[in-house]
Amino acid sequence: MKAQAKEADERLLIEAVQKDPARFVDLYEENFERVYAFVSRRVHSRADVEDITAEVFHQALTNIAKFEWRGVPFAAWLYRIAANAVADRWQRVSREQGSPVPGDPQDDSEAVDMEKSERAARLFNLVNGLPQDQRRVIEMRFAEEKSILEIARALGRTPGAVKQLQFRGIQNLRAQFEKEPGKKLSRSHG
Repeated sequence: MKAQAKEADERLLIEAVQKDPARFVDLYEENFERVYAFVSRRVHSRADVEDITAEVFHQALTNIAKFEWRGVPFAAWLYRIAANAVADRWQRVSREQGSPVPGDPQDDSEAVDMEKSERAARLFNLVNGLPQDQRRVIEMRFAEEKSILEIARALGRTPGAVKQLQFRGIQNLRAQFEKEPGKKLSRSHG
Protein backbone atom coordinates (compact mmCIF):
# COMPACT_ATOMS: atom_id res chain seq x y z
CA MET A 1 0.00 0.00 0.00
CA LYS A 2 2.86 2.36 0.77
CA ALA A 3 4.25 1.86 -2.74
CA GLN A 4 0.84 2.62 -4.30
CA ALA A 5 0.49 5.78 -2.24
CA LYS A 6 4.01 6.85 -3.20
CA GLU A 7 3.23 6.17 -6.87
CA ALA A 8 0.05 8.24 -6.65
CA ASP A 9 1.92 11.06 -4.92
CA GLU A 10 4.61 10.98 -7.59
CA ARG A 11 2.05 11.09 -10.38
CA LEU A 12 0.30 14.08 -8.78
CA LEU A 13 3.63 15.84 -8.33
CA ILE A 14 4.55 15.29 -12.00
CA GLU A 15 1.18 16.67 -13.09
CA ALA A 16 1.73 19.70 -10.83
CA VAL A 17 5.20 20.25 -12.31
CA GLN A 18 3.78 20.02 -15.83
CA LYS A 19 1.38 22.83 -14.92
CA ASP A 20 3.93 24.84 -12.93
CA PRO A 21 7.61 24.09 -13.73
CA ALA A 22 8.66 25.97 -10.57
CA ARG A 23 7.56 22.82 -8.68
CA PHE A 24 10.32 20.84 -10.43
CA VAL A 25 12.53 21.39 -7.38
CA ASP A 26 10.48 18.72 -5.56
CA LEU A 27 11.23 16.13 -8.27
CA TYR A 28 14.86 17.23 -8.29
CA GLU A 29 15.25 16.77 -4.54
CA GLU A 30 13.48 13.40 -4.64
CA ASN A 31 15.70 12.01 -7.41
CA PHE A 32 19.05 13.81 -7.22
CA GLU A 33 20.92 11.16 -5.22
CA ARG A 34 19.66 8.33 -7.44
CA VAL A 35 20.71 10.04 -10.65
CA TYR A 36 24.06 11.13 -9.21
CA ALA A 37 24.77 7.54 -8.08
CA PHE A 38 23.69 6.17 -11.47
CA VAL A 39 26.03 8.54 -13.33
CA SER A 40 28.93 8.12 -10.89
CA ARG A 41 28.97 4.37 -11.53
CA ARG A 42 29.56 5.05 -15.22
CA VAL A 43 31.80 8.12 -15.17
CA HIS A 44 34.90 8.40 -13.01
CA SER A 45 35.59 12.14 -13.00
CA ARG A 46 33.66 13.90 -10.26
CA ALA A 47 33.43 17.06 -12.38
CA ASP A 48 31.95 15.04 -15.26
CA VAL A 49 29.50 13.32 -12.90
CA GLU A 50 28.33 16.70 -11.64
CA ASP A 51 28.08 18.12 -15.18
CA ILE A 52 26.13 15.13 -16.50
CA THR A 53 23.82 15.05 -13.49
CA ALA A 54 23.06 18.75 -13.98
CA GLU A 55 22.48 18.10 -17.69
CA VAL A 56 20.04 15.27 -16.88
CA PHE A 57 17.89 17.51 -14.70
CA HIS A 58 18.10 20.36 -17.20
CA GLN A 59 16.85 18.03 -19.96
CA ALA A 60 14.16 16.63 -17.68
CA LEU A 61 12.89 20.12 -16.85
CA THR A 62 12.99 21.13 -20.50
CA ASN A 63 11.01 18.04 -21.55
CA ILE A 64 8.72 17.56 -18.53
CA ALA A 65 5.67 18.57 -20.57
CA LYS A 66 6.33 15.58 -22.88
CA PHE A 67 6.55 13.10 -19.99
CA GLU A 68 3.66 10.61 -20.04
CA TRP A 69 2.78 8.65 -16.92
CA ARG A 70 2.85 4.91 -17.69
CA GLY A 71 2.97 3.52 -14.17
CA VAL A 72 6.77 3.43 -14.20
CA PRO A 73 8.61 5.52 -11.61
CA PHE A 74 9.80 8.92 -12.78
CA ALA A 75 13.35 7.82 -11.91
CA ALA A 76 13.28 5.34 -14.81
CA TRP A 77 12.81 8.25 -17.22
CA LEU A 78 15.67 10.11 -15.55
CA TYR A 79 17.89 7.01 -15.83
CA ARG A 80 17.20 6.82 -19.55
CA ILE A 81 18.12 10.51 -19.93
CA ALA A 82 21.26 9.89 -17.83
CA ALA A 83 22.29 6.84 -19.87
CA ASN A 84 21.95 8.87 -23.06
CA ALA A 85 23.88 11.78 -21.56
CA VAL A 86 26.71 9.46 -20.48
CA ALA A 87 26.84 7.87 -23.95
CA ASP A 88 26.83 11.32 -25.58
CA ARG A 89 29.69 12.42 -23.34
CA TRP A 90 31.76 9.34 -24.24
CA GLN A 91 31.09 9.86 -27.96
CA ARG A 92 32.08 13.54 -27.74
CA VAL A 93 35.30 12.73 -25.85
CA SER A 94 36.05 9.91 -28.29
CA ARG A 95 35.64 12.23 -31.29
CA GLU A 96 37.80 14.90 -29.66
CA GLN A 97 40.54 12.38 -28.91
CA GLY A 98 40.16 10.63 -32.26
CA SER A 99 40.02 7.14 -30.75
CA PRO A 100 37.75 5.02 -28.58
CA VAL A 101 37.98 5.89 -24.90
CA PRO A 102 38.71 3.01 -22.52
CA GLY A 103 35.58 2.19 -20.55
CA ASP A 104 33.35 3.69 -23.24
CA PRO A 105 29.81 2.41 -22.66
CA GLN A 106 29.67 1.65 -26.38
CA ASP A 107 32.42 -0.93 -25.81
CA ASP A 108 30.76 -2.54 -22.79
CA SER A 109 28.23 -5.32 -23.06
CA GLU A 110 26.51 -3.58 -20.12
CA ALA A 111 24.32 -1.34 -22.27
CA VAL A 112 21.66 0.35 -20.19
CA ASP A 113 18.21 -0.64 -21.35
CA MET A 114 14.84 0.58 -20.23
CA GLU A 115 13.87 -2.66 -18.49
CA LYS A 116 17.00 -2.57 -16.33
CA SER A 117 16.34 1.07 -15.45
CA GLU A 118 12.72 0.35 -14.57
CA ARG A 119 13.83 -2.55 -12.40
CA ALA A 120 16.36 -0.33 -10.62
CA ALA A 121 13.72 2.36 -10.09
CA ARG A 122 11.32 -0.21 -8.65
CA LEU A 123 14.06 -1.41 -6.33
CA PHE A 124 14.71 2.18 -5.18
CA ASN A 125 10.98 2.51 -4.42
CA LEU A 126 11.04 -0.69 -2.38
CA VAL A 127 14.10 0.49 -0.45
CA ASN A 128 12.20 3.65 0.47
CA GLY A 129 9.48 1.43 1.96
CA LEU A 130 11.82 -0.43 4.32
CA PRO A 131 11.87 0.28 8.06
CA GLN A 132 14.13 3.29 8.70
CA ASP A 133 17.10 1.36 10.18
CA GLN A 134 17.11 -1.22 7.38
CA ARG A 135 16.68 1.46 4.71
CA ARG A 136 19.59 3.51 6.06
CA VAL A 137 21.90 0.48 6.18
CA ILE A 138 20.94 -0.60 2.64
CA GLU A 139 21.45 2.95 1.31
CA MET A 140 24.82 3.35 3.03
CA ARG A 141 26.02 -0.11 2.02
CA PHE A 142 24.97 -0.19 -1.62
CA ALA A 143 24.33 3.39 -2.78
CA GLU A 144 27.12 5.03 -0.77
CA GLU A 145 29.32 1.89 -0.94
CA LYS A 146 30.38 2.10 2.72
CA SER A 147 31.88 -0.82 4.61
CA ILE A 148 30.06 -2.56 7.46
CA LEU A 149 32.51 -0.97 9.90
CA GLU A 150 31.94 2.54 8.49
CA ILE A 151 28.18 2.08 8.76
CA ALA A 152 28.46 0.75 12.31
CA ARG A 153 30.48 3.80 13.35
CA ALA A 154 28.11 6.23 11.63
CA LEU A 155 25.01 4.67 13.20
CA GLY A 156 26.52 3.92 16.58
CA ARG A 157 25.84 0.19 16.19
CA THR A 158 27.97 -2.94 16.30
CA PRO A 159 29.11 -4.48 13.01
CA GLY A 160 26.98 -7.53 13.87
CA ALA A 161 23.88 -5.37 14.26
CA VAL A 162 24.59 -3.70 10.92
CA LYS A 163 25.00 -7.09 9.22
CA GLN A 164 21.69 -8.22 10.71
CA LEU A 165 19.91 -5.06 9.52
CA GLN A 166 21.42 -5.52 6.06
CA PHE A 167 20.33 -9.18 5.97
CA ARG A 168 16.77 -8.34 7.05
CA GLY A 169 16.58 -5.45 4.60
CA ILE A 170 17.67 -7.64 1.70
CA GLN A 171 15.19 -10.35 2.76
CA ASN A 172 12.38 -7.77 2.86
CA LEU A 173 13.37 -6.37 -0.55
CA ARG A 174 13.52 -9.82 -2.13
CA ALA A 175 10.12 -10.78 -0.70
CA GLN A 176 8.51 -7.55 -1.91
CA PHE A 177 10.21 -7.66 -5.32
CA GLU A 178 9.10 -11.23 -5.92
CA LYS A 179 5.45 -10.45 -5.15
CA GLU A 180 5.09 -9.54 -8.82
CA PRO A 181 4.70 -12.65 -10.99
CA GLY A 182 7.78 -13.40 -13.08
CA LYS A 183 9.95 -10.89 -11.24
CA LYS A 184 13.06 -12.07 -9.44
CA LEU A 185 15.67 -10.03 -7.62
CA SER A 186 19.05 -11.32 -8.74
CA ARG A 187 21.70 -12.04 -6.20
CA SER A 188 24.35 -10.28 -8.27
CA HIS A 189 25.13 -6.58 -7.90
CA GLY A 190 26.26 -5.99 -11.46
